[in-house]
Amino acid sequence: MELINEKLIAKEDIGKLHFNRSEVLRSEEAIRKRRADLYRAMILGNAYHTKVKIEFAAKEGKNCVETTVWHASDADIALKGGAIIPVCCITSVTF
Repeated sequence: MELINEKLIAKEDIGKLHFNRSEVLRSEEAIRKRRADLYRAMILGNAYHTKVKIEFAAKEGKNCVETTVWHASDADIALKGGAIIPVCCITSVTF
């Protein structure tokens, strides 16, 4: 799923957003790819401090952030600076 007209936000502003806890991706294949991409982003973030672009949906609209992923679980990801995004709201990860 590709976001159209997503808003680039600072990772510090993620805490001001509200998230639905419903899955935004439609296929199991897309969900598996997102899980693998988030794991790769976490490895790159911890080992090399590599930033990635994460597109996600919040109640306020479609957003994206360019940041380092420090932790990824099945439920949430933690970004550099402590921001948390629910995995089910993430539509894509770009390296």
